[in-house]
Amino acid sequence: MQGVPSLPDRIRACRICAEQFRATKTGHAPRPVAWFEPGARLRIIGQAPGMRVHESGVPFDDRSGDRLRDWMGVDRATFYDRSRVAITPMAFCFPGYDARGADLPPPPVCAATWHDTVDETLAPELMLLVGAYSQRRYIGARGSMTDTVRGWRDHAPGIIPLPHPSWRNTGWLRKNPWFETELVPVLRTRVAEVLNP
Repeated sequence: MQGVPSLPDRIRACRICAEQFRATKTGHAPRPVAWFEPGARLRIIGQAPGMRVHESGVPFDDRSGDRLRDWMGVDRATFYDRSRVAITPMAFCFPGYDARGADLPPPPVCAATWHDTVDETLAPELMLLVGAYSQRRYIGARGSMTDTVRGWRDHAPGIIPLPHPSWRNTGWLRKNPWFETELVPVLRTRVAEVLNP
C-alpha cells in the first residue's frame, strides 16, 4: 500500500498552468521544481525558475544561483541540502517567455494554490525574500525593491529581503554599493548562525 504523497511530490505533480504555458512563446509543459523538506532552517523565496532550471529540475542552477550562494557564503552542497535549505519560489514552474523573449511573471495561481500549505509546513529561522514578488507577499512591501532591501533592518533577524541575483541586476549592484558592503556581511553571518547552530 502506497503512502500519501509528500507536499513536494504533490507540488511536482501540479499541472494547473498547463494550458497557460502552452500559450506562451516557449509552449512548454509544467515542470514544478519543489525543493524542500519540513525541517529546513532556512527558506529562500524567489520569483520562479528560469529556462535552465526548468530543464535541469534544480533550483538556482545557473549564474543567478552562483551569485546568490556567494552572497550567502555557502557552497553548493550546503545550498542543495533540502533538510537545511528550503527553496520555494512564488511560482514553482518556469512561466515562459513573452513575445520579446523576456521572462513572464510568476502566475499568481501558483502561490494561491500552494504557498499557504507550504507556510504551514515550514518553520524556518530565516527567510530570504529574493525579489519584489516574495517581498510583497511576505512583508507587504509596497515601495520599490530598492527601498525594501535598503530597509532590511526592519525585518531582521528572521527575514532578509534581497534583490534578485540575476546578472541583469549588475547595474543595480553598481548603483547600490551599500548592498555588498553593509548587507551581504550580515547575510553571511545570519546564514552561518542558522545553518550551523
